Amino acid sequence: MNILLKDSKKNVLISKNIFNFPFNRTLIHQVITTFQTRLRKGTKAQKSRGEVSGSGKKPWRQKGTGRARVGSLRSPIWRSGGVTFAAKSKKYIKKVNKKMYKAAMKSILSELVRVKRLNFFKNFNINAPKTKILFKKLKSLNFTDVLIITHKLKKNLFLASRNLYKIKVIDTKLINPIDLLKFKSIIITFKALKKIEEIFE
Repeated sequence: MNILLKDSKKNVLISKNIFNFPFNRTLIHQVITTFQTRLRKGTKAQKSRGEVSGSGKKPWRQKGTGRARVGSLRSPIWRSGGVTFAAKSKKYIKKVNKKMYKAAMKSILSELVRVKRLNFFKNFNINAPKTKILFKKLKSLNFTDVLIITHKLKKNLFLASRNLYKIKVIDTKLINPIDLLKFKSIIITFKALKKIEEIFE
């Protein structure tokens, strides 16, 4: 399967197994929901009466004082006491095996090729970490909402992209289904392409 490198106007051969894979909507949905679930923090937490700081001593004797009986200063009905049904942090984990994940990524990459949202470049970089330079370069190529995938994270590109809305730069280690579907266009360098073929072959 041949594709065109836009900056050099040369055709290169890419893997049919990765970039001409059948579209599987159900599998993609499963992988994306799993990925999103793992991003949930689940950090809400409260302290029960056993976790609140304070003495375990009985405040006063059981009988004879005229007051209600109390066994602990950490009682939930007291100020600064524990919470009756304390919420605890929760881990939101779903699992997808490697074979399913690879198949979903191949399906996404192949569909992006079919709908012409994947753009291949031999090299893509700028000579200084300037937002203005990157913006002008992308505008000249008619890219406004774009994910740039490079073999290794290039400092100039990364620094220049941080203040640009709807533009993100990652390397092949951080490639994921959410980013691939989120952006309108994707730029992949030739070295990144070969690395992706190694990962998902």
